[in-house]
Amino acid sequence: MLGSMVIDGMELPDDGSATVDHAGSLLERVANGDQAAFGELYDLLSPRVFGLILRVLVDRSQSEEVLQEVFLEIWQSAAKFAPNKGQGRSWILTIAHRRAVDRVRSAQASTNRDVRAGLRDLDVDHDSVAEQVEMRIEGERVARALASLPDAQREALTLAYYGGYSQSEIAALVGSPLGTIKTRMRDGLSRLRNEMGVMT
Repeated sequence: MLGSMVIDGMELPDDGSATVDHAGSLLERVANGDQAAFGELYDLLSPRVFGLILRVLVDRSQSEEVLQEVFLEIWQSAAKFAPNKGQGRSWILTIAHRRAVDRVRSAQASTNRDVRAGLRDLDVDHDSVAEQVEMRIEGERVARALASLPDAQREALTLAYYGGYSQSEIAALVGSPLGTIKTRMRDGLSRLRNEMGVMT
């Protein structure tokens, strides 16, 4: 008799056939105002979402604020999730990544002003400040380049580099063969290098 197993919130039949999108099912219930489903979704994904945001922002307190913004957006816009366009988990991680990048961008002008003022008022090594600003700008370039990729490549790279999943886990999550995931990631990275003008 065939059973099923759950890997990181995804129910997978033992025979390796189609996956069940647990997060997507919860999102559909949330769209109907189901608070219990929202709580379950938060418990299921908030650690992963927080980890993604923290990788982008580094600052823990800002990351906690953005985590709350992400789940508020999920509560308000769950009806916009389209199961035919991808997994619920990927949809949520995409929202989280966009929110984190938005926070970096909105802070950029203020940071630049603070840097200029700080160089006058504080004993700060200019090289370290310039390096920090350069890293933030580079992060924005990566986010823009990532947004230009086809959905399948962007999903695989987002899950790997922001979600922390292995290639095997991604294959299970999106219901594609491991070889397909490896190809998507290789092609996606190649396109990213081209978009960013990186010589290989």
